[in-house]
Amino acid sequence: MRGRISIALLIGATSTFLCWYLLRHFNQHAADFQWAIRAAQHVLAAKNPYDTPLEQYPITAALFAVPFLPLPPELAAAGFFGISSAILALGLARHGYVRLLVFLAYPYWAAILTAQWAPLIMASAFFPLLMPATMAKPQIGLPVALTHLTPRGIMACVFWLLLSLLLMPRWPWLWATQWTHYEHFVPLLVWPGPLLLLALFRYRQRDCWLLLLAASMPQRWFFDTFILWLIPKSPRAILLTALLSWGAGIWRWYHIPSSFAQVGRWANWWIYVPMLLVVLTASLESVERHPAD
Repeated sequence: MRGRISIALLIGATSTFLCWYLLRHFNQHAADFQWAIRAAQHVLAAKNPYDTPLEQYPITAALFAVPFLPLPPELAAAGFFGISSAILALGLARHGYVRLLVFLAYPYWAAILTAQWAPLIMASAFFPLLMPATMAKPQIGLPVALTHLTPRGIMACVFWLLLSLLLMPRWPWLWATQWTHYEHFVPLLVWPGPLLLLALFRYRQRDCWLLLLAASMPQRWFFDTFILWLIPKSPRAILLTALLSWGAGIWRWYHIPSSFAQVGRWANWWIYVPMLLVVLTASLESVERHPAD
C-alpha cells in the first residue's frame, strides 16, 4: 500500500505541475474546469449559471469545484486534474503497476491540456464512493457507471443528486435547455463506427458494454475516449492501444478539424477500433485458456 500511495502521489504531483504549466503557457486560465468553477460560484450566489449557452455542465459537476474556489484559476484546474490522476493511479495500481501504462495514451495528454474530467470518471470504476463523478459529465460518465455500479456507488450518486437539488431545485430543467448547444459526434454513427457492433459477439463481457455504451454517447474531443483504457488489462494490450492512439494525436498536430464528424472518424480508427480488437481477442484468449467454459 505504501508503494501504491507513493507512486500515486508522484503521478498526481507531476500531472498537477504539467497541467498548471500548460494552462499558463497557453493562457487558458482554468480551461474546461472554468465552467464547473463558474457554475459553483453562481449556485453559491443564488444565481442561474445557465444564463449563457456555453455553460453546459450539470450542477453535479459544480459541487466538485467548490473546494477549489479559493485558488487562482490555473492552480484550481491543475489541482483538480492532479488529484484526479493520483486517485486513478491508486486504483489502477491495485491490480498491478503495469496498468499505470494507461497514462501513456494520447487521450490522457489531450485531457491534461484542458483539465478534463476523464481521469476522475475513470477512477470511479475503482472507488464506489467516487461514482458521483460520473454525474459530472454524463456523456462519458454513464458508460462507466452502468458497467461498474455497486450498492455503495448508487447511494453515493443519490446523495450527490439530492445535494445538488437542495442547492438548486430547478437545475435539471435549466441544464436540459443547454443540450442543443453541445457540438459533438457519436462514434457509433461515424464510419467505421458501425463495425463496433461486432463487440456484441462478446456480449457477456463487461468490456463489450463499456465499449458500446461509450460509442453511443455524444462526444466532443479525443480526451473523452480516455475511459476506454479501463478495457485493456495486459501490458501488450495497454501499450498497443496507447501507441495507436497517438495516430489521432499526430493527425491533430498537423490538421485543424473541419468538423466534429472528422474528429470522430479519427477517434474511431485510432482508438475505438483498437479497443474493439482488444475486446474480441481478450475473449478468444479466455476461451483458449478455459475451453470447457
